[in-house]
Amino acid sequence: MQPLFLRPVFKEMIWGGTALRDLYHYDIPSDKTGECWAISAHKNGDCIVETREKSEYSGKKLSKLWQDNKELWGKSGKAEVFPLLTKLISAETDLSIQVHPDDNYAKEHEGGSLGKTECWYVADAKEGATIVIGHNAKNKEELHKYMDDKNFRGLIREIPVKKGDFFFIEPGTVHAIKGGTVILETQQNSDITYRLYDYDRLQDGKPRELHIDKCFDVITCPFEEKEPVHRACKTLENGSEVRNLVVCDLFEVSYIRVEKEVKLTQETDFTLVSVLEGEGVIISENGDKYDIKKGEHFILPYGFGAYELKGNMELIISGCTKR
Repeated sequence: MQPLFLRPVFKEMIWGGTALRDLYHYDIPSDKTGECWAISAHKNGDCIVETREKSEYSGKKLSKLWQDNKELWGKSGKAEVFPLLTKLISAETDLSIQVHPDDNYAKEHEGGSLGKTECWYVADAKEGATIVIGHNAKNKEELHKYMDDKNFRGLIREIPVKKGDFFFIEPGTVHAIKGGTVILETQQNSDITYRLYDYDRLQDGKPRELHIDKCFDVITCPFEEKEPVHRACKTLENGSEVRNLVVCDLFEVSYIRVEKEVKLTQETDFTLVSVLEGEGVIISENGDKYDIKKGEHFILPYGFGAYELKGNMELIISGCTKR
């Protein structure tokens, strides 16, 4: 088995900019590029698989591999669709204040779609950057009043953010990525977002659609801040670090800092890998080596087994939680 490298899909957004080119040297479509769908089998951005050596998998869409090549996915491959999606989000200006539904609500109201549980690793942030997580309404009646009064500043909970921070966003949580940040997002394979407020800005001369009724349906009141559940973390003698960030029912995510080398064993059926800083090599247990560098994203398929990372790098890895 060899790593499955992915060709990213880019999205232009009203709040996008050039950070994906500036930081990762991507060939972005415009100076308003907001998202890099880095590992995605969603119909709205289905990545093409590229392998470093000749392979039957090269040139296929990831969704096609999910359906036709179950040997790559282990027990997780029983799911109808590829369960996860990895994005890089580059916010030049603020994203809308928004909320996501859970699986049950999305299945009923969005044509059978998955809901959207997600988490954010802050890959870059300008000095003074903030994000929105949570709100101040004690109940749905107070939420209605904040909305009726258009008191969005009073409603939202805005906090400072810096590079290296991590946040777990459950369905029903009011949130917004704000300008001056680049986020590595691990999420369910879903493209369902309900906008609560969009700063009255215009796109093509018209306001973007809001989803007020659905927002009221799904927003959790009151907001309760929860510390993400995670496994033990460790710092190695050579200065490398393996830090688990979250374990939930759907996925688990870890941060890896490589100083010289780190030896790991695949703990999920398949592993999504994003290189956020530096460069080096990944070495399989049979000795095959693959050069990797900042801005590359790939999947270690089922059965990849033990592997070694060498170089000076920072990576985020994720996979489906085993049940």
